[in-house]
Amino acid sequence: MYSVEFTKQAAQALRAMPTNMAVNIRAKIEALAADPFAPNRNVKKLVGRDGYRLRVGDWRVLYQIEDGRLVIVVLAVRPRGGAYQ
Repeated sequence: MYSVEFTKQAAQALRAMPTNMAVNIRAKIEALAADPFAPNRNVKKLVGRDGYRLRVGDWRVLYQIEDGRLVIVVLAVRPRGGAYQ
């Protein structure tokens, strides 16, 4: 199982959103941490840069996997429209 670290920006975004959505996103991230390489149609590799994105409803979680440390670093949690800018 991988541990999860949040950047300051990602942690602030989770605190600012409605509680029910934040709980849902955290649950999806924890499920991802159990096996980040399990087949999941809501996860895609980012094009043109390192990392992956997890789709949770209208929100996108951008993250990187650090295999050497067994850590998933959550870089950003954003609404779909502004997630990739």
